[in-house]
Amino acid sequence: MVPFAGWLMPVQYTSIVEEHQAVRNNVGIFDISHMGQLIAEGSGARAWLNTMLTNNTDKLEVGTGQYTFLLNERGGIIDDLIVYRIGERKFLLVVNASRTDEDFAWLDQYRPKDVDLKNRSADFGGVAIQGPRIAELFHALFGDDVDLPPRNHIVDLPFDGTEVSVARTGYTGEDGIEVFFRANDATKFWNAALEKGKPFGIKPCGLGARDTLRLEMCYPLNGSDLSPKRNPIGAGLGFFVDLTKRNFIGRDALLKTKENGAPEKLVAFRMKEKGPPPRPHYAVFQNGERIGEATSGTLSPSLNYGIGMAYIDAAHVKIGAQIDIEIRGKKFPAIIEKKPLYKK
Repeated sequence: MVPFAGWLMPVQYTSIVEEHQAVRNNVGIFDISHMGQLIAEGSGARAWLNTMLTNNTDKLEVGTGQYTFLLNERGGIIDDLIVYRIGERKFLLVVNASRTDEDFAWLDQYRPKDVDLKNRSADFGGVAIQGPRIAELFHALFGDDVDLPPRNHIVDLPFDGTEVSVARTGYTGEDGIEVFFRANDATKFWNAALEKGKPFGIKPCGLGARDTLRLEMCYPLNGSDLSPKRNPIGAGLGFFVDLTKRNFIGRDALLKTKENGAPEKLVAFRMKEKGPPPRPHYAVFQNGERIGEATSGTLSPSLNYGIGMAYIDAAHVKIGAQIDIEIRGKKFPAIIEKKPLYKK
């Protein structure tokens, strides 16, 4: 157990590799109760969120969600999050634990009178259940006659005398669901999922496996690959930015980046040889010249070699190019790879 954003969180229950493989081959369950949950509601909620977030909330029908960013005026990333439209005028924002209070304060500062904003994080928990056997476990939990929601959709379902919200989303590259419930139902749901998941090889999974799984897919981690000094264009995540929207915070800065090109870009790399795994803040070199810095790194359980992501000078970004990662004073060769690193 380690302190994480004001919570005590498990790094692993058994082993990172075992939990990682459970998600890739069967099914794993993560406690995501530390994630923040904000509710925006009111007649002006959708239009207002469109001025605060990069993606286009006008495209959200009731029961759907989208990945998006909350930016500062310079286009820097305050947070990456998923926004769900859970009612005609009601939205659920699932945000990063370490940014919950900051996100709430930033949103509240710009909130118009016709929007109500609540932080329900302390009263609600959540789990992510991920892996190729998710459909079997879903039916074991909710009934054979209940359909899995489509990708990026969210539905409310009855469960053992209470109601839970089930979204077809995740952070692992596998099929999966994220389930949100009242905090006092958390233990009940967690235990039920572990019990019903036994025939499908379920394992509880910690932060370690979450990191190796997301990194194989090149999903960014807020605070490492994303920060208020970086913008979504440089991070290669422009797909989640709708620049046709006239007036969202940070748009002008992103337009400039789009026109002039990002000075640094977030690339994926793999180590060429066996050796110590890359880690955040390790320097990146090419032909003896320092060209950037690693922001994430690990030993990939699926690929069995070191992998990572790094911001490097845009002029040096070329798929297949060799770079060197400095690890404890020694340089180790690596290759810039196309994302994602893990392909099924």
